[in-house]
Amino acid sequence: MIMASKREPSPSLRMRKIALVICEGETEVCYINLLKTWYKSPIRIVSHIEGTKITPSLVEKRTKELKISQWDKVHTFLMYDMDVQAINEKLQKCKAEMLLSNPCFEIWLLLHAKDQKAAIETDALIKELKKSAPVWKNYSKKAFLNNNTDVAVTRAKELREFQNPSTGIYKLIEMLKDNIR
Repeated sequence: MIMASKREPSPSLRMRKIALVICEGETEVCYINLLKTWYKSPIRIVSHIEGTKITPSLVEKRTKELKISQWDKVHTFLMYDMDVQAINEKLQKCKAEMLLSNPCFEIWLLLHAKDQKAAIETDALIKELKKSAPVWKNYSKKAFLNNNTDVAVTRAKELREFQNPSTGIYKLIEMLKDNIR
């Protein structure tokens, strides 16, 4: 009688999950770096700042750069603000999961502190964010964001995607949480 081997598959044959987050600027990258520390997920998160240079071929190129073997699964996200119409038109042509915020990324931060259902301009949003919670006046933001992520996800899901206000960042959070369960 032949015994079947119970060895683990070699690491090169295991599927690696990689989340590529292509974004507009430094604020988004800082937030992605926070997510890496909070969610010890089997998903490797890689961020690239591409700003206004975003094109379908650039998205494809960045995705291919991360796919080292046939077993790699790269999930590409675009984390952009919707307050610049020219960028919105470029984003529509790209094949990726949209984590768009309208009017800007800071709506996601505001949703950690308060519900925002009325349309708001970027400048007014920044002012509202600063007065929404004392945390925005100092540097204890990390704990505040981490402790209030679930409420921000709930609030974001109640908003209409791509409308002002809205944000799709909760989709990345949900994916990370699903992969650590």
